[in-house]
Amino acid sequence: MWRVLAGLVPLCVAAMSFAADAPALKSGVFDPPRMAPDFTLQGSDGRELKLSRYRGKVVALGFGYTFCPDVCPTTLAELAAAKKKLGAAGDAFQVVYVTVDPERDTAAQLRTYLAAFDPTFIGATGTPAQIDGVKKEYGIFANKVPMKDKPSVYFVHHSSFIYLIDREGRLRAMSPYGRSVDDVASDVKALLK
Repeated sequence: MWRVLAGLVPLCVAAMSFAADAPALKSGVFDPPRMAPDFTLQGSDGRELKLSRYRGKVVALGFGYTFCPDVCPTTLAELAAAKKKLGAAGDAFQVVYVTVDPERDTAAQLRTYLAAFDPTFIGATGTPAQIDGVKKEYGIFANKVPMKDKPSVYFVHHSSFIYLIDREGRLRAMSPYGRSVDDVASDVKALLK
């Protein structure tokens, strides 16, 4: 019995030490953190985009589309403002935005759209099947909603949270839509330490 207890003490101390070293995040945390599913899509920079290409940086992974009237531009403007707040540390922060509308969002369209917020933001597109696979891995909801008077014109209702992925490629937090710029910048700073 005493041997069992003596063996548990180092484990408890190690667990408390890890908890003490873990950064305090303002967004919903993944506890324990787990590896972010990797994917391969076409990047808005004209290159193949693998999420793992950004190891060593903190990544904000979002999902949206260039025809989005409100949520996407607001989210991207807030991410750009958070990056500015980071100053020089912003070089180690990468925004990756995966389209939920691959029929309309080409790599060139994403590049132009994202550059309006920050030229370092990268978009990702692919075939509908590829995008569906990534959405499934990340639990992303997206549904086309045609306009009543113009059925050929549609919006895409979609999940609006942002995943924060640490330098080792682990899912660390999920930031809901509307989170303050200060909170996002604080979480990124914590993950950069």
